[in-house]
Amino acid sequence: MTNPLSMLNQLHRPPLLIEAARLGLPDYHREMALRRHLGIMRPPSVAAALLALIEIEAEIDRERRCGGAGYSPARHVDVLIAMMGEARLMRATPLAAVG
Repeated sequence: MTNPLSMLNQLHRPPLLIEAARLGLPDYHREMALRRHLGIMRPPSVAAALLALIEIEAEIDRERRCGGAGYSPARHVDVLIAMMGEARLMRATPLAAVG
């Protein structure tokens, strides 16, 4: 399996998006955010959630770069907050990747 933290470390996004996500991180609620972004009631493992969020964010970023009319900066920041929250959980609990 690909290491989601390594993938996350390779991302380069505009500083304003990252700063906005950092400001929202203290209010991250895992169950609500994953339900909203992944459309599932029971959260998967931290690693699986992070991988899914990385894929979703990549699609949103492609839309941003292409200047698509459907791009939502608020949604982009919300997904980045979820990614940061899951990464924080993964770093704090190494076994979270398994469960």
